[in-house]
Amino acid sequence: MSRLQLRAIFISDIHLGTRDAQAEHLLDFLRHSDSEYLYLLGDIVDFWKARSGWYWPRLHSEVVQAILEKARHGTRVVYVPGNHDEWLRDYAGAEFNGIEVRQGLVHVTATGKRLLLLHGDEFDSAVRCNRLLGHVGSGFYDVLLWLNRLYNHARRRLGFPYWSLSAWIKGRVKNAVAYVARFEQAALHEAERHHVDGLVCGHIHQPALRQEQPLCYANAGDWVEHCSALVETPQGELCLIHWAAESLHWVGEPSAPATVSAPVGAWAKPPAT
Repeated sequence: MSRLQLRAIFISDIHLGTRDAQAEHLLDFLRHSDSEYLYLLGDIVDFWKARSGWYWPRLHSEVVQAILEKARHGTRVVYVPGNHDEWLRDYAGAEFNGIEVRQGLVHVTATGKRLLLLHGDEFDSAVRCNRLLGHVGSGFYDVLLWLNRLYNHARRRLGFPYWSLSAWIKGRVKNAVAYVARFEQAALHEAERHHVDGLVCGHIHQPALRQEQPLCYANAGDWVEHCSALVETPQGELCLIHWAAESLHWVGEPSAPATVSAPVGAWAKPPAT
């Protein structure tokens, strides 16, 4: 089968250890893609859920093994812990089985653009300043994900592909839409403060790729609702992939990226000389 040849892959919010992790789709993506860099931008393993009961099927172990295999074969793998795996932040600067743990870092694209990489909970006052409120919000989100599991179980039985009911509901709740907008503005402000060209994060389970001159905001999304990743092509273009919907196109014809979102503005090509 054809494999995607990429320069960098940015993945966030897998939430291994929960029933909502779309491990099968992620494993398929990892097996059909190669890259020089693989950035894991937090909430890869959900240690919050471990307190109330651990769920770890074979597929979750296979995802971990696929990541370790990439590190063994020369991919630079960097883990930036999030709030659900925050205890790993104590090990920032360490390396385990070829995987670097970093609090944050800057990735330089093939076109010379500098991207600040963070998980994103730094911009979420509910998590950063009020841990109890963060857990309450997580409880409501769990209800949405439970409905999402039931809905997609029915879709599979009827022969339909995965579709995120929870993401659809969130996209129509006014407060959720306003929160996302405030989060994106905070991220852009952080990029400006660090004098970089853009920022890539996760955390809010809302894939995005847009340019607000002169900065780029990118969110890798998640593997709970959207099965999404941000990727950099060998030419330095940034694109979003929604693997559950697009995998057949990519696996069959990697030169024709189907409905993958187009690169944004100046990010698509090297600057004119």
